[in-house]
Amino acid sequence: MNNLLLQRHAISLEPESARVILRSFIPGDLARVTAVIGRILALSETEAAEELELLHQEFDCRHLQIESAWRDHFTKVSRHVFTQKTLSETRKFLIGATFSGEYALESAALFNPSMVAHPDQSGLANGELRFVMSLRATGEGHISSIEFRVGVIAANGSVGFDPVSRFVTVPEILPNPRYHKQSFVFKLKEMGLANEISDSIMESLSDDFIRTDLDKSVASVLRENRPESDELRRTLDCIQWLADSNYEVQFKPELAMSERIIFPVSANESNGIEDARFVRFVEDDGSVMYYATYTAYNGRVILPQFIATEDFLHFRVITLNGSAVQNKGMALFPRRIGGRYAMLSRQDDENIFVMFSDNLHYWNDPQILMRPSEVWETVKVGNCGSPLETEAGWLVVTHGVGPMRKYCIGLALLDLNDPTKILGRLKTPLLSPEGVEREGYVPNVVYSCGSLLHQGNLILPFAMSDKATSIASVPLKGVLRVLTGAPGE
Repeated sequence: MNNLLLQRHAISLEPESARVILRSFIPGDLARVTAVIGRILALSETEAAEELELLHQEFDCRHLQIESAWRDHFTKVSRHVFTQKTLSETRKFLIGATFSGEYALESAALFNPSMVAHPDQSGLANGELRFVMSLRATGEGHISSIEFRVGVIAANGSVGFDPVSRFVTVPEILPNPRYHKQSFVFKLKEMGLANEISDSIMESLSDDFIRTDLDKSVASVLRENRPESDELRRTLDCIQWLADSNYEVQFKPELAMSERIIFPVSANESNGIEDARFVRFVEDDGSVMYYATYTAYNGRVILPQFIATEDFLHFRVITLNGSAVQNKGMALFPRRIGGRYAMLSRQDDENIFVMFSDNLHYWNDPQILMRPSEVWETVKVGNCGSPLETEAGWLVVTHGVGPMRKYCIGLALLDLNDPTKILGRLKTPLLSPEGVEREGYVPNVVYSCGSLLHQGNLILPFAMSDKATSIASVPLKGVLRVLTGAPGE
């Protein structure tokens, strides 16, 4: 036993099936789409109005601005409307509603939390800290998205959460995201697409360009290369994929944090946005940005991705570059070290690596930092979020997998100036699954994606067997004493 005074808080964030979004529900068979539209067109205007009113009565209480979603879904099928008559708003909404369906974001699980200080710390008493917690929500089909919660840690270490809204809302996808040309070209080379076609497309673009600029350049190259070759089509498809994978979304500021949902947008994350590790990053000039790494999953392969936000309203989603961008569990250090960015990772699904870069979006040359050493982590080790800076070193919350696929949480301490050096490491777990924590979608698992320090305590949110989320805390002084081998009091 490590004799650390770990406290489990009486908190359990459970999945709630009533929190639903509206998604388009459009059959893949064109004949079925036109048949459905035909049935709606066959209704009289009075019948259409009555049906729409019934839908409002049944679903208005479950969604904010429901007609906006219906209009979007009508737009997706409008080209299949086979009538020259002008449709009323009522009929458009009814068609949109017919091609809509509710999706319960967290009906299966609400887990894998990360926690960072909130950008707004106003209105708090001395010793209090407001935080943002991100959570992985999973629903039907095991599709994962990112949810948020807001709470306050009191001076005495107690933790409370703001009320959670009944409503959830996906953001607006901004139509003209901005791209950095150097990064875009680098990724094309990684994908094996450095050819005359891609060179022609990129040549006319400025160092920072928007989607409209890219579309114009693609159209120009397409006109100049007729008939289309297989290489041309493959190159254009991949450029389209890359552009779609780098996007921006915007929430309305009046939405509560718990109403904001980042749901999969691009094809590479169509089966889920998994395990976001948020970190409050402070640049050398004192400016603050919130970054997150996450795993995009399309049902076949995974791809590490990157999120940037200043305010949790506007988010940029970016593909990462470099030979080290692979596997799961990338976690950024909260500041530069020696003028360079630093990242923990796990290239081989077994060991923890560390790597350094002059550019946030390029990662190469990882080196092994930590291998499994104890029986409880003998299968593999990984990080549980970004390192935390203490006066004694970088505190890293780790996870280890041992016999019976049991996940436990541990701790390690790295040198502040040279995080390739391990100063200490717990021989026994800080947190092991106990009691109800053992029961869930994946039994015998405790896991975290990011902790924080407050008032001399490590505040550790953790998932319980891939189902629900709780919080533990432990005095930092005792943790550092054990990790540094200092004599006890």
